[in-house]
Amino acid sequence: MGTNDKSVSHEEDSPVTGPARRRRRYVLAGTGILALAVVGWFGYSAWDVQHNLTGARNNAQLAKNSLLSGDTEGARNAAAEAADQAENAQVSLHSAPWRQLAGIPGVGAPFGSIQKMSDVVVGLTRDVLAPAVETGTALSPGDLISDGGKVKLQPLRDAAPALKQTSLAARALADQAHQVPDAGYLGLVDDARSELQNQTDDVAKLLKNTAIGADILPAMLGADGPRNYFMAFQTNAEARGTGGLVGGYGIIRANDGEAHVDTLGKNTEVSYEHQPLNLGSDFNGLYGSYNPSTDIRNSNLSTHFPYAGQIWQSLWEQESGERVDGAIATDPVALSYVLGAVGPITMPDGEVVDAGNVVELTESTAYIRYAGTSDTEIVANNVARKTYLQTIAAKVVEKMTGNIESPALLLDAVGKAVNERRIAVWSAHPEEQAILAGTPLGHTVPEDDAPYASVVVNNNAGNKLDYYLSREIDYTASTCTGDTRTSEVTVRLTNNLPAGDYPRYVAGTYNNRQVPPGTNVAMISLLATRGAKLNKATVNGKPAFTVSGNELGHPVFSIPTTVPRGETVELHYALTEPAAPGAARVPVQPLVDDPKVSVNVTACGG
Repeated sequence: MGTNDKSVSHEEDSPVTGPARRRRRYVLAGTGILALAVVGWFGYSAWDVQHNLTGARNNAQLAKNSLLSGDTEGARNAAAEAADQAENAQVSLHSAPWRQLAGIPGVGAPFGSIQKMSDVVVGLTRDVLAPAVETGTALSPGDLISDGGKVKLQPLRDAAPALKQTSLAARALADQAHQVPDAGYLGLVDDARSELQNQTDDVAKLLKNTAIGADILPAMLGADGPRNYFMAFQTNAEARGTGGLVGGYGIIRANDGEAHVDTLGKNTEVSYEHQPLNLGSDFNGLYGSYNPSTDIRNSNLSTHFPYAGQIWQSLWEQESGERVDGAIATDPVALSYVLGAVGPITMPDGEVVDAGNVVELTESTAYIRYAGTSDTEIVANNVARKTYLQTIAAKVVEKMTGNIESPALLLDAVGKAVNERRIAVWSAHPEEQAILAGTPLGHTVPEDDAPYASVVVNNNAGNKLDYYLSREIDYTASTCTGDTRTSEVTVRLTNNLPAGDYPRYVAGTYNNRQVPPGTNVAMISLLATRGAKLNKATVNGKPAFTVSGNELGHPVFSIPTTVPRGETVELHYALTEPAAPGAARVPVQPLVDDPKVSVNVTACGG
């Protein structure tokens, strides 16, 4: 065919198909432009949402930090900015296009999650941060604590009702954050969800603790008249249920927000010739043979701190004629946290005690420094050592109740000690104790049916080897398929005493047991879930002798145990327990080590 051959068909020349094809092209082009516009809008909208949510979260954190540092104006500005950003994000996320996208099965999961997260952030800024800022002084340690360590009680008391409501709102929002669904295929959204959950949990915990403090601290610190408290200094180099042996004590006197310690004493100065306190048949069955209510050295064998508080109150009243309003206990590890916040102390001989050396000094070095070989030397040096330890404790308390450069750091240190159960408080006033019992300060055994495994070490040798003890605790239970389920609690104890010669007071046994020096001799008790039955107990795989009892409705299974120097001993409890609702709890006895604790217990319904 030639170049002029017209036999080839060209659709664009067709009078019918040409315009139709052009219209289709215009439609497709228009649709593409619209699609690009929609994608562009979603892209910009997503960026704007992310920008606002991130800004709201950061400003919320800034508002919290500003409050705690005493910058009320900065907190107010940050809270207002957070509220604006959160509301902007919420408006975008609840627009019609976002709602439609979130509703698409599978595809919409992350968008639905982001919507719900924005609702939480709006609630956090509107219902929590804004009212919290208005409390001002109550949340600002710098404003709350004046020079000299006096606590301003009236502002704290005035803020109590508002703090209670704000605390409830914060807890509700934290729960709401934990109900935000998975984002599906977008891991970044799940990461943001986890950050939001952690942030709301932190805020809820802070406000709960502050609300509790505002509720009970004014009265406990003498707003309505003087208060007196027995303060026990526990040495957890010799383990007891609440932490360690009471080596010394003091009486704290509080009035109108000021507190000081006086009447320092040693445990040897408390007479054993007092009338016993009746704490019930279960308590007597477990601990009665140790004379816990008349021998202060055994007064805190139970991990339930209110028992120790009542015993100390009874002993001090019989000793002095004064009835204290409550009891407080602490230990050298808690003192190290406090010294990290307030700075070192200087002893009368010039020795500097600080956060880095106070634990070793009080739990190890002092026992070697004040040793002795003859009975006479041992007695004299024992008195000198207790005086040394008392002086350290008194100087730390004196410093933390004096001029404080950073009240916020001190409160952080105290909070860390409380969370590790290294500070315990009991009040003789029932309305205050009812509140304390539900906090980490209460150090109580819970009277409910939820899964529970509390492992308690009580030194049975009168030595100081628990300074070298390390623990591993594992609590595992089968699934909830019936009224009961099997469970196992495994405890590994390692005696890390280094090689060398040690004074009898450190590594020997008070009753000359036939064990090599350096052997840790202890009674290991498991407080199990209410209604639990022990099927079998073993030590290093061999059947173990077990002593049974009850504590506040919990069965107690105790195994006398020896742990040779440098060795690990494994105790295993095989149980059948009720498939009770509630999260499993494994409280950690506050000794020197930081134990490894693992929990694999499914929460049953109910």
